[in-house]
Amino acid sequence: MTRVHKFVGGLLSVTALTACAATTTASEPISAGSASVEQTEASQAGVIHPDIWPELTPAPLDPAIEARIDTIMAAMSVEQKVGQTIQADSASVTPEEVKKYRLGSVLSGGNSAPGPLPYADTQTWLDMADEYYAASVDPEGVETAIPVIWGIDAVHGHANLLGATIFPHNIGLGAANNPELIEQIMQITARELIVSGHDWTFAPTLAVPRDDRWGRAYEGFAETPDIVASYADQIVEGLQGEFGTDDFMSEGRIISSAKHFIADGGTENGADQGDAKISEEELRDIHATGYLPALDAQVQTVMVSFSSWQNIKMTGNKALITDVLKGRMGFNGFVVSDWNAHGQIPGCTNLDCPEAFDAGIDMFMAPDSWKGLYESQLAHVKSGRLSMERLDDAVRRILRVKLRYGLFERGAPSTRPGAGNAALLAQDSHRAIARSAVRQSLVLLKNNEATLPLDAGKTVLVVGDGAASIAKASGGWTLSWQGGSHSNDEFPNGQSILDGIRKAIEADGGTVIFDPEGTGNHQADAVIAVYGEDAYAEFQGDRDNVDFEPNGFDTAKLADFKARNMPVVSVFLSGRPLWTNPEINASDAFVAAWLPGSEGGGVADMLFRTDPAFDFTGRLSFSWPKTATQADLNVGTAGYDPLFAYGYGLSYGNKDNLAALSEISGIDANASKSASVLFAGGQPQGRWSLYGRVNGTQTRMTDRVWNGGALTLAPIDRVAQEDSMRVTWRDAGPTLFLGTHDNADWTRESNGAMELAFRARGGGTAPTTISVGMTCPDGEDCVVDFPVTISAGEWQDYRISLSCFADRGVNMASISGGFTARSNGPAQVDLSDIRLDSDTDATKTCGD
Repeated sequence: MTRVHKFVGGLLSVTALTACAATTTASEPISAGSASVEQTEASQAGVIHPDIWPELTPAPLDPAIEARIDTIMAAMSVEQKVGQTIQADSASVTPEEVKKYRLGSVLSGGNSAPGPLPYADTQTWLDMADEYYAASVDPEGVETAIPVIWGIDAVHGHANLLGATIFPHNIGLGAANNPELIEQIMQITARELIVSGHDWTFAPTLAVPRDDRWGRAYEGFAETPDIVASYADQIVEGLQGEFGTDDFMSEGRIISSAKHFIADGGTENGADQGDAKISEEELRDIHATGYLPALDAQVQTVMVSFSSWQNIKMTGNKALITDVLKGRMGFNGFVVSDWNAHGQIPGCTNLDCPEAFDAGIDMFMAPDSWKGLYESQLAHVKSGRLSMERLDDAVRRILRVKLRYGLFERGAPSTRPGAGNAALLAQDSHRAIARSAVRQSLVLLKNNEATLPLDAGKTVLVVGDGAASIAKASGGWTLSWQGGSHSNDEFPNGQSILDGIRKAIEADGGTVIFDPEGTGNHQADAVIAVYGEDAYAEFQGDRDNVDFEPNGFDTAKLADFKARNMPVVSVFLSGRPLWTNPEINASDAFVAAWLPGSEGGGVADMLFRTDPAFDFTGRLSFSWPKTATQADLNVGTAGYDPLFAYGYGLSYGNKDNLAALSEISGIDANASKSASVLFAGGQPQGRWSLYGRVNGTQTRMTDRVWNGGALTLAPIDRVAQEDSMRVTWRDAGPTLFLGTHDNADWTRESNGAMELAFRARGGGTAPTTISVGMTCPDGEDCVVDFPVTISAGEWQDYRISLSCFADRGVNMASISGGFTARSNGPAQVDLSDIRLDSDTDATKTCGD
């Protein structure tokens, strides 16, 4: 269906934009419906002009629902109204507190399942759902008790539920370019969410990632808005049903949330939670287009982005939330913020932010800050700082969604049809759709000499760490926030790529040799290598370039296999296009498999063409880079010069052979590396330099051996030659530190579960205590540090939560000294691998 949206001075249609994206040339930037007169008028920094945005017709209001809202609100106290605007994380709120504060919602973050694990089984989830629900409807102390809604990130299936169907991530589904498939996937996701008692998923992600360095690029469907727009309404209707019909919010349906409004995929350098320094026209034409069909389909909630537009935090941008989204676009559901995003607005904290509420946030996602935020919100309403009119508008919107959902009549989660029935998870029909999605998502980039399909009756050597790992093939947001660290036993209804290959080969009488490291002296008719990126989520996946860095499998071995006359097929697992020219050259066939999920048999189907009807139909929805520096490579933009263009993909019948590719990455060997690696391989990395401060004099250490009298430095071996340093303090006072003049911004990292990590061992026979820290806002002479006791003799990993430094006043947005170490007396400590790393046990650690 074609949707035409009203503009001042022009028209924007989804189909027109699709055609535009397909036909643009390198000199023709994508533009949709914007009149030239707008460019001058609307380019003022940070100023939004609502009258140039699409004007949509609001969803009709049901008089019976609105009257019921009037009745409910008339019986609500101001405390109860404020409670409805607060969402707490299940790891930080009890059912008793839900009742006491009359909270509107609970969410479970990526690591916040009930029980000791980041995920849970059906009954454990359902029991907790019932407890929250029962607490919320307990009438004690209120005239009208309002049921709570429970939300979760089910972004590629209900991936925090043991045994659920795990679909390919969105980047692969974008390559499939099949809206009907998307709707089927969402219908399945909704059914499996009901099994565990959930009401609401934070999906769809309607980002248009414009820089592949972004750690959430795989959550986007495409680098242009055409595929995003074609999917948006299908996703919403797959989850919620069709608005205006009996199917809307019927049995088997749940609440949807379009996110992250707006331009989370347009930030400078692809920085997660960063700043989109783009014009209002680009903001509208590229990043808002996907929201229009979702809003037409009456998505019931919209989540606002962490990010900024022209240095204004979206969570505090009233012009975009209230004037454009709610006003011009007629959205009458409710707006929810992201995880403590309100605390990033200037002048706000996680515990106090009336500015976000004034901007149009109706429900705060305040996972661990909810109680303090509730108290400050209540105080602001009672003092008049926040108006009753704004509070009533927010509560009305929340109640409207709950009533449209039929929440008051649905009963306890365990009483709903399908609830608690684990047999519904990953049932045969669900797995068949997931397997089909895998087949459709694969993009064949190279197939020299018609290497594919392989003969399943032959001997095949399978190598690579991705072959046997469902977790690696599934990526982030799988069983846990970051994913990746889970065994196949934790996917009881899944199949690894290796097992899919084995099944296909055994059916035809062939032989499989599995050597994950590829070190054996095997001879086979073909080699299948399954490798790629390790799992990540959000900012922990941000990169400085798009160079693939081999991990878990040494891809240099691919050339060795070819030299032994074994054709090589690479199955590349990744959350974005990456520069892989050396790997492509060393492969006879190369498949971009993205993050296919738990149905590895779908990969095997295509490698062996297990059905004659199968063919590679996946086409790139993200341009593939020719060099490792082409991170913001988007069709239709000036200078567009990819290795494989948007829309590229081979089928079995393509006979062209790919010539050898350049293996010059384009990365300056001396260029700054990621600010998150400070010291590795025995040397400071990227922007960081080593300094010693002795008796008030600061000296940059340019040599690996340095003698400052009271402080000395010498290289030592840990794993490789001179990959670490020995620091010796001859007296108290001197400080070793890693500093930079190009200050690092670790705001996102301190807000997430990140730590300052390093490897160390003490000299002598007894433990050694040193103080490890960072520079504070007063400059390099001011240090915030924590005591860390280093064990003698053996290397160990030591960690300090970044939030510890933020709590002590370090300006995490401008770090000039990322690591400092000092001793209160004579000491010797060996140091290695100083870096930022994800929290390994979700426990905040501030030194000893």
